[in-house]
Amino acid sequence: MSRIGKKTISVPAGVKVAIKDGTVAVEGPKGKLSITHRPEVKVTWTESEKAIKVAKADGLSESADVGHFWGTTRALINNMIIGVTKGYEKNMEVVGVGWQPTLMGKKLKLQVGFANAIVMDIPLGVTVTVDKTFVKIAGPDKQAVGQFASAMRGMRKPEPYNGKGIKYVEEVIKRKQGKQFGA
Repeated sequence: MSRIGKKTISVPAGVKVAIKDGTVAVEGPKGKLSITHRPEVKVTWTESEKAIKVAKADGLSESADVGHFWGTTRALINNMIIGVTKGYEKNMEVVGVGWQPTLMGKKLKLQVGFANAIVMDIPLGVTVTVDKTFVKIAGPDKQAVGQFASAMRGMRKPEPYNGKGIKYVEEVIKRKQGKQFGA
């Protein structure tokens, strides 16, 4: 029995839900998202209650995998509804002397201490804004926003001695002292 999966998902006003052939489509003020769920899971939409219910498909034995799929499907649908109403956002900071991010149309250019600048393609549905050394990544898809932020951080991870690198704004880098010289 999935503790997360058996909770109903309330759908706020202004969000349209369509369920057809194993695909759940959600449309709201921030955009459209869809997901194809596993056949072990059954998703139903009740217009009167304005709620989505996720349950295991009929005729399946209670196994750990079915519970995992059930809870994961419910969490993904809930994330889609939050995404099309409020959206998701990650704030990044580029720390280093002379290091800067710049926006070039649908590409993000990072000058982070290498001989050549790093150019990253911005995925569809993700909005990137640059303000000096801060980069704001926003969009309705939680996975796309998080993946792009993680890929950006992976280009130059923060190092513990000088604190230089690309980091999340709320991230705390544990600093190390370094070598001691003298008597």
